[in-house]
Amino acid sequence: MNSSNFTLQESYCSYFNDVRDFYLPLHGYTSLIVCLFGSVANLLNIMVLTRREMSSPTNAILTGLAVADLLVMLEYIPFAWYTIYKATSPSTKELYTYSLTLCIYLHSNFSQVCHTISIWLTVTLAIWRYIAVAYPQRNHEWCGPQKTILIITSGYIVSPLINIPLFLAFSIQPVTKTLNESGYITDNASVAINTTIYLIDVSELGQKNDNLLIDINFWVYSIVIKIIPCLALTLLSGGLIWALMQAKRRRKQLMQGSKKTPRNIENDRTTDRTTKMLLAVLLLFLITELPQGILGLLSLFFGRRFFERCYVRVGDIMDILALLNSAINFILYCTMSRQFRKTFSLLFRPRWLPVAQTENGINLNHTTTMVTQV
Repeated sequence: MNSSNFTLQESYCSYFNDVRDFYLPLHGYTSLIVCLFGSVANLLNIMVLTRREMSSPTNAILTGLAVADLLVMLEYIPFAWYTIYKATSPSTKELYTYSLTLCIYLHSNFSQVCHTISIWLTVTLAIWRYIAVAYPQRNHEWCGPQKTILIITSGYIVSPLINIPLFLAFSIQPVTKTLNESGYITDNASVAINTTIYLIDVSELGQKNDNLLIDINFWVYSIVIKIIPCLALTLLSGGLIWALMQAKRRRKQLMQGSKKTPRNIENDRTTDRTTKMLLAVLLLFLITELPQGILGLLSLFFGRRFFERCYVRVGDIMDILALLNSAINFILYCTMSRQFRKTFSLLFRPRWLPVAQTENGINLNHTTTMVTQV
């Protein structure tokens, strides 16, 4: 990389410095709050979506997504505590012990696997919903319960395999540093103590063949895990909007000259609400994932210096965006899905409260659910 390119990168990345310096002291507390809320929210999602009256292929995918997001939340809580602890300026000797470094290494790998599962299921959700709207007559054949369970299970199996280059590219390495009596790095030889600390760095395997494995890791992360899913979701979201408009047009043509029944009106509204809610889920995913993919791709082209000087500087900000993405679905379901709200209220309604009834006195506990309803 020539000096002009490096200067350009430094100038571009310097815009992130002020934001990073402002947010960095807040990250530990902010991420801890988001993770605590997200853990409860995703647990509630699982409890509601697995109810018998909520059974459908779409809700099965949303359940698998909630499980992956719950794992992300629970796993990130110890790392949030570590971030808070790091902000108290502990000594180098205390901060870089083998056990703490091992926890960080496991955190980076496990969180990436869970996040890949979420990406897999989000793309699947978009495909399933597009088929439901564009090809309703083939929906049960192409997106039946067995195929849905198979694709969910595949996501949990394939995602760790996709991330194998990440596991192999980095390792925990002992490094000897000169520390003072308090455990901080020093240049004063008179009070120096040689101490072994542990850092995560490129492994021996990652350094072979001119860092080939590192390049493969960036390609997998940027292209396979980020860019391709984002492009797919963009196309599917556009196709879903177009298919929804076409379906409305067809329904309008079919109903011309005939009176619409309340059942038909409610079915149309249910389909529209479900599709709009899932579009919100997809768009939220794009907002949080696409910037990471672009920065990862730039790191591949500009080299490790760009990764260290640019990508890492906004790492905490991208982390909190990803955590918000994993935590906020509960709010989307509650605000955009009447069936979710109804099931949630029935599930957590105090037993001493009377059961809501229709005008005909029918118990709402026995309402049925459409297959595509959320």
